[in-house]
Amino acid sequence: MVGDFRTLNTYTIPDRYPLTRIHETLTKLSQAKFITAMDALKGFNQNVLKYNAKKLLRIIVHCGIYEYLRMPFGIENAPSHYQRMINTKFPEELSEGGFIIYIDDIIVFSETWESHLTRLERVL
Repeated sequence: MVGDFRTLNTYTIPDRYPLTRIHETLTKLSQAKFITAMDALKGFNQNVLKYNAKKLLRIIVHCGIYEYLRMPFGIENAPSHYQRMINTKFPEELSEGGFIIYIDDIIVFSETWESHLTRLERVL
């Protein structure tokens, strides 16, 4: 089942949390010898919604009223919310370098194989 949240999005105050800039990402990766890209499986759907959010995300169909329990796609602030959440999970890794996170994609890059394995272990 899919919800159409366009009307809700018009009333939503935009969250301007910065997303990773692709140009900067490509510049960082150009120096790396080892690169691993990972995707968080169903990343958005791993976020449990609070009660107030569930009330706003109800879907009315012919057989009843349903509400999302986890963050669906199509919400105005979902990408910013997810980026903020994942950045708070990996603050040290992001500040040290060798990690790039773009919403639900995590890129680990290194100059040496040993440092690459160490960084991968920290993420996994």
